[in-house]
Amino acid sequence: MRNLLLVVLEFTLLAHGSISAQTPNRAINHYRDGARKVDNGDLDGAIEEYSRAIAISSRLNSSDSETGETSNITVVNPFTANAYTNRGVARYRKGDFEGAKADFDAALRIRPGLAYAHLNRAATRRELGDIQGALSDLDKAISIQPKLFEAYNNRGSIRHDLGNLQGALADFNLAIKINPHSFEPFYLRGYVLIALKDFDGALADFDAALHLSPGEALIYQGRGTALMSKGRMDEAIADFSAALDRDPKIVWAYFNRGLALLVKGDDVRAQADFDRCLALRPDLKAELDRRAELARSLGAKK
Repeated sequence: MRNLLLVVLEFTLLAHGSISAQTPNRAINHYRDGARKVDNGDLDGAIEEYSRAIAISSRLNSSDSETGETSNITVVNPFTANAYTNRGVARYRKGDFEGAKADFDAALRIRPGLAYAHLNRAATRRELGDIQGALSDLDKAISIQPKLFEAYNNRGSIRHDLGNLQGALADFNLAIKINPHSFEPFYLRGYVLIALKDFDGALADFDAALHLSPGEALIYQGRGTALMSKGRMDEAIADFSAALDRDPKIVWAYFNRGLALLVKGDDVRAQADFDRCLALRPDLKAELDRRAELARSLGAKK
């Protein structure tokens, strides 16, 4: 299932903190620059900006350690915790999961009740293979902030992967209730409904997701999968093609479009899709061979 959602904390979340004097303003500016660089995909630059914000804010106290003079600077632990959290997101996106986890750990040592740090650490723990730790963090995030819909999304994704379909369905239902304007829970619930063989329900969810985010390539891949499950191969092929037009690296769109083409007897185009699929994911060869044999047998019966 899709990777877990992470959240970059905006500076407005720090409004409850007390910040004054020139040096904290420098930290604030680095923090904001870091957020902009994350949005622009400059992860190395973001990490550098957040590191500067952390270095400045961590030095603040009621007296200047270099001059010995007292100042009106107030220590802002929430600020530093959020900077660690955001640097952890940038490190996660770079694939540095150990570094990301260390940052989320640091944030939670400062602010144990920071729900977003638990949310983000859960994603890192899953990447590191600590599934139970990830679930524990998501449970904690929900207990702190019961309307954090991303936490229900992420817990539902893990439950789906563990085969707990009813638990996943319950989580996505709650996420949709909390935030019916996000495509994510509709998209994710669609896959649960496919697994439960409720293909019409899955199609309705993917349609709802597309209404909310028409350009999202993965939704077309999901809807194509539901259409293929209903035997509507031409429509499925069109959706897989739409997904690949938007993102030519969606492995499962090549995989599934190739199978649909095989069912229709178009072996040449199917093989081209299988070749593209295996170029991206060679480890899928055994599964692809097994599914292709089944697709050929289905095609032969038509």
